[in-house]
Amino acid sequence: MIRLDARPFAYEFDPARTALVVIDMQRDFVEPGGFGAALGNDVEPVAAIIPTVRKLLDGARAAGLTIVHTRECHLPDLSDCPPAKRERGAPSLKIGDPGPMGRILIAGEPGAEIVPELAALDGEHVIDKPGKGAFYATPLGDLLAEKGITHLIFAGVTTEVCVQTTMREANDRGFECLLAEDATESYFPAFKQATLEMIRAQGAIVGWTAPTDAIVAALSMETAA
Repeated sequence: MIRLDARPFAYEFDPARTALVVIDMQRDFVEPGGFGAALGNDVEPVAAIIPTVRKLLDGARAAGLTIVHTRECHLPDLSDCPPAKRERGAPSLKIGDPGPMGRILIAGEPGAEIVPELAALDGEHVIDKPGKGAFYATPLGDLLAEKGITHLIFAGVTTEVCVQTTMREANDRGFECLLAEDATESYFPAFKQATLEMIRAQGAIVGWTAPTDAIVAALSMETAA
């Protein structure tokens, strides 16, 4: 077991039963011209975490953790995208509309792909999800059960939407969850800070948080041992 200095108290996990889940580091959310920008957001803060997420990925890979990447995207006919989702936000481009990187948030389009710096390697798992949470209408739960996973480390975007939703889903399913504080980001700094506080409130009611360097250092010590 690895014991990591985290908030609100130490987080303990067995690497053999731990997965790193990288949420929605997709071109549509991170790059100019994608869906995030179409909603009126400045994408620079979310793009800025790419090197930190890569550091976390490299550390998890070296330690032999199960790696899961998620992509929020929909079928080309939008049959898995309810109108209540497609019509929200008054964006200049809606889900399914043609954009600079193909149809917005449609599976197989360039914008729905993970940014190249964080692309999945052979043997890593990529989960396409139609909702904000990664457990809804996906095989994620079955995948984690098959591998005997009990602990989840999270990174990705956005902190208060898809990351937090998935952490809450995971918590309800009995997983012990840790969020890498600087490997997640929001278009709204105040939303990220509030989410970190909500996650670790009341004795880690949803999970723990810790800096990426602390997580990678703990994994490195285990690898060296």
